[in-house]
Amino acid sequence: MKVIVTEKNGWQKFCHWFLTKVLGWTAVEGIPTEKNAILIGVPHTSIWDLVISYLYYTGVGGDAKVMVKKEAFKGPLGWIIRKLGGIPVDRSNSTAFIHSIIHEMNDSEKGLHLAMCPEGTRTAVHRWKTGYHTIAKQGGATVYLGYFDWKHKVITCGEEFPLTDDAREDTNRMQEYYSKMDIDGKHPEGWATK
Repeated sequence: MKVIVTEKNGWQKFCHWFLTKVLGWTAVEGIPTEKNAILIGVPHTSIWDLVISYLYYTGVGGDAKVMVKKEAFKGPLGWIIRKLGGIPVDRSNSTAFIHSIIHEMNDSEKGLHLAMCPEGTRTAVHRWKTGYHTIAKQGGATVYLGYFDWKHKVITCGEEFPLTDDAREDTNRMQEYYSKMDIDGKHPEGWATK
């Protein structure tokens, strides 16, 4: 995995300390060096995955965005989700949203690290979504197979995942990779790889 360890500011140090010392997680250090990256995060079984992921990626010196259904942005929860890097998604028009993310990746000098859960929901899904593939291919992003393992309390960006031109086959290969791992979500009944 091509990663860089960055010098941390006060907030980043606090996030790392809180995640590792208070919550007891092991954070595998380093962030991808690429300008654009898709950070796959599984198993997605709880809204708490967003909090743990935010603490992790901020704590290792990164800045990632995550797509969240627009309905979650109502009231004070919306403000919190935005602060955690949430980008509202209109699931009735996901194609337009994917194109706007690709446009941002292609036009931004800073680039974009985008955390995605191919399951698309917090319940067990046997056929994962392939939107990450479209964004990665058209946005020039490298895909990393990260995970937040609630069983062992380990979180990482994971290793680089090379893509072919076949989104469904790549996603099946990804699911196969995760199926061989001894990881679980906060709610294990919501985790399925096949």
